[in-house]
Amino acid sequence: MQSRRLKAALALCCAALLLAAAGADAALVEVEGLVLHANGGFQPRTLPRHRFAPIDFQGHVDLRAKGGGEPPALQLAIVDFDRDGRLSAGGLPTCAAERVASASTAEARRLCRGAIVGTGRVEALIDLGIGTVTASSPLTIFNGPPEAGHPTVVIHAQTRVPATQTFAIPVPIERRRGAFRYRATLAVPPIAGGLGAITHIDVDVGRRFRAGGRRRSYVSAHCSDGILDTHGRFSFADGTVIDGSVEEPCTPK
Repeated sequence: MQSRRLKAALALCCAALLLAAAGADAALVEVEGLVLHANGGFQPRTLPRHRFAPIDFQGHVDLRAKGGGEPPALQLAIVDFDRDGRLSAGGLPTCAAERVASASTAEARRLCRGAIVGTGRVEALIDLGIGTVTASSPLTIFNGPPEAGHPTVVIHAQTRVPATQTFAIPVPIERRRGAFRYRATLAVPPIAGGLGAITHIDVDVGRRFRAGGRRRSYVSAHCSDGILDTHGRFSFADGTVIDGSVEEPCTPK
């Protein structure tokens, strides 16, 4: 198995795969035959030093094979998020993966409207042996049911090429001690029976809601030291592993 420690590549993946805390400036990284290009960011960047304040974040990532064709398939993403970031899901409706496991995008969003915390789009390239086709779908991120006292999200998409395939992927978000508050683990299931690989993801995450008579934000942060730090490990089907950290500046007020 090959291993590469590339901070810029982590910025790409963290901005796109979500699940939250720092943004990244546009970047282009090549690892063996894999090319990643993305940008993103969080707003606002000026945050209280000691008090959590609402934020929203956006990002996108493109993956391609250096020589063209299908890139290696992303199989596992493990992302750790700075202690200066926080998820607040208390009082927000939840949506179990089973509830939307066979639903279209429109049906899933209707069934679990109150649990939506993010939206976006995902695309994949599928090798049919006689050529490749592109499959795409709107992406929906739902607040999932807690597991062992920890928050979760459910990522939903439905592709129709070459046949209908629905994805409702639970993503556990483990609360942790130390420099990182959360660890999100995304296991990417095979696309089109293993013939496909993700080539594009974009997300827009942020949700304001009322609970207990108070306005709350699903994602919030403060800026205690001028930096939001994110660490991740991303494993691909060809054995490539990207592992490292990225630091993004914030301005305390």
